Amino acid sequence: MGQSITVTVNGEKKTAEVEPRLLLVHFLREKLRLTGTHIGCDTTHCGACTVLVDGTPVKSCTMLAVQADGQQVTTVEALAASGTLHPIQAAFKQEHGLQCGFCTPGMMLTSVALLQEKPDPTDDEIRWALSGNICRCTGYMNIVKAVKSAAAQMKASAAVPEAATASARS
Repeated sequence: MGQSITVTVNGEKKTAEVEPRLLLVHFLREKLRLTGTHIGCDTTHCGACTVLVDGTPVKSCTMLAVQADGQQVTTVEALAASGTLHPIQAAFKQEHGLQCGFCTPGMMLTSVALLQEKPDPTDDEIRWALSGNICRCTGYMNIVKAVKSAAAQMKASAAVPEAATASARS
């Protein structure tokens, strides 16, 4: 017997009938066809399935879809707005923070949550935030550089409107 849930995914309300034991990762991939959320280990060890639930990184392989009922879920598909890369995506590309790309969606979403909380994180804070996300290819050095670069880009773009507003007042 199914259960009706309504979840706001990437800004759009989605209502579906789901099995009570359906994992959020399977709901996203199979029901909504949002395949950017990867399935790695099904045990929360790798972080490839990380999404944001109400802004908090959550490993969707161990959260039931019914637990997301009434909540906001953000997947990697929501990062690029109107065809423009999010600063974290641009930085991962620029700083070579990805190789095979399997862990990348989870890494990026965890990084976005970190930068929302700490706009100018230290290397240690970045490493701690990403400690639940495993990358088997990069060695993490360039991932940390990418997060630092994205933080700087986000800080600079946030300062532009203030500077423009200040000059307009003069």
